[in-house]
Amino acid sequence: MTHHRLGVLTPSSNTALEPLTSAMVSLVPGVSAHFSRFTVTEIALSDAALGQFDLDPVIAAARLLRDARVDVIGWSGTSAGWLGFEHDEALCQRISAETDIPATTSMLALNEILATYGIREFGLVTPYTQDVQARILANYRAAGFTIKAEEHLGISENFAFAEIAPETLTRQVERVVERGAPAVVVACTNLKSADLVADWEVVFGVPVLDTTATVVWKMLRMTGHVTPVPGWGRLMTGGL
Repeated sequence: MTHHRLGVLTPSSNTALEPLTSAMVSLVPGVSAHFSRFTVTEIALSDAALGQFDLDPVIAAARLLRDARVDVIGWSGTSAGWLGFEHDEALCQRISAETDIPATTSMLALNEILATYGIREFGLVTPYTQDVQARILANYRAAGFTIKAEEHLGISENFAFAEIAPETLTRQVERVVERGAPAVVVACTNLKSADLVADWEVVFGVPVLDTTATVVWKMLRMTGHVTPVPGWGRLMTGGL
């Protein structure tokens, strides 16, 4: 059996995505996940916070994954939500040019999924501050989407996102569904939420797309793996 290695770019203060990603990937025979970090400690619109996502440090982390001979590189992060989707497109182009490895991101994968399943309206759940949330909403509306409802928690410290209780996240999802969201996007890869998606979909009756899962979904397809991954929601088990 051919073994495929998934390379995952990780914010330095993120403690959620690595165990969640590894748990998902462990259910796919012949696949393993490997991680490389670069500095991200705050999610905000200040120059310093935005500068964390300059391409050079991300490329340096990608080069380390090249040393592991990974088959694909995925940026498991949502920064394009407020920076603009073209930022991730440029990042993927540069990663591929400098490592000769195909690349994707959580947000580009999310947008592909939305297009594939014809989802033009959804509710948005994040832990972010109001101004960051507003930027994400504006970018999606500019792309032709309708945001039926949104929930954010007003937090900027990246490490703190992983400390948010499951009950808090569940209430956020519940509130956007109550306000008419036909699907839910949970955007932040330092939330311990991907493993809650399957239960949320049963309880609330709508598809839930979690950005820690979207990049895994895409990397698996880029390496030829389409076997359902049970226990992680509709997306990972065959479709919405």
